[in-house]
Amino acid sequence: MASRHHHHEHRGEGLVAVAQAVFTAAGEQWTAMRADVFAALARCERPASAYDIAESVAALRGKRVAANSVYRILDLFVRTNLARRVESASAYIANSHPGCRHDCIFLICDSCGAIVHIDDDRLTQTLVGAARRAGFADVRPVIELRGHCAGCSAEGEG
Repeated sequence: MASRHHHHEHRGEGLVAVAQAVFTAAGEQWTAMRADVFAALARCERPASAYDIAESVAALRGKRVAANSVYRILDLFVRTNLARRVESASAYIANSHPGCRHDCIFLICDSCGAIVHIDDDRLTQTLVGAARRAGFADVRPVIELRGHCAGCSAEGEG
């Protein structure tokens, strides 16, 4: 049985407000560009690339937005726990509970691209312990499992 965190999942404007509070508490400035990037990321139902986010922000602002600038902002969001990077997809998702620090395990559907995160503290703590015994510090597990979500699995059975 997985160890569970008790956290509140935020959505919409509530997520943006919590993200801004966490970000500024970390000593960072919540600029208009950062707010636009986070809002665009928070609207995505699937992992989004920096190019996807740049297009969305450009449409909102009515002018071109450089993907490199968006990459830097997204990386800052990952460091401050506002976003998660899905390594295998080179994409990002908004962290729906940015005030809670923990390691996520991603379940990724190979058919539709849906992504779900689950928590299993025992598993991630075991991995971190193994890494520390091997001499690594500041370890943060990135675990991604690929397969087919329940909806896609059911479609294949019909």
